[in-house]
Amino acid sequence: MYVMIAGGGKVGYHLAKGLISAGHEVALIEKDKGRAAELFEILGETAVRGDACEVRTMKRYGMERADVVVATTGDDEDNLVICQMAKQRFQAPRTIARVNDPNNEEVFQRLGIDETVSSTKIIFNLIEREIETDQLVPIAALKRGNIEIVEIDLGSDSPVLGKEIGKLGLPPNTLIISIVRDDHALIPHVNTELESRDSVIALVESDQEPALRSIFVGER
Repeated sequence: MYVMIAGGGKVGYHLAKGLISAGHEVALIEKDKGRAAELFEILGETAVRGDACEVRTMKRYGMERADVVVATTGDDEDNLVICQMAKQRFQAPRTIARVNDPNNEEVFQRLGIDETVSSTKIIFNLIEREIETDQLVPIAALKRGNIEIVEIDLGSDSPVLGKEIGKLGLPPNTLIISIVRDDHALIPHVNTELESRDSVIALVESDQEPALRSIFVGER
């Protein structure tokens, strides 16, 4: 089976490694020059540089023969474009998209993406199932209070790299509940410094989510 993966972050990288170990042919496409070079050093010719949102990149790496196309970038719009083009232009039999904002899942499904994966939603469901109500505020209360759990991936150009969490100037009523680093979940402290490719998981009021994201990824 030939699998094309768009996005060389932690998700794309580990997915590629697993598929290769299982004997599948894989192309891992990463548009950041530095990250693509790192992946090439580890994975060899499996890792290639290019923008998977561009048709020429898709053609160059053989999307017309791909059995599965997986979009794992940190940008929902890019993931949607990649999967839509794979389905409509290249007739890919199966498309899978990472959805960073759970509110976008319905849109992806309406537009014909075969499967969506939302790590934020998975974490939300795990917390709802596992946490006892006498330990923390129950998730039902979070819903009524208009509070969301969000996940933000930090790229190499994030303005918060090397900064301590306690000095970030977060929006009111925001709580950083975990940092996933090198596949390990950390409990953060005010003096925890952020690193490239960290995944930050936070509780935030819904109307403050854009402000929170702008702190971690910068203005777009």
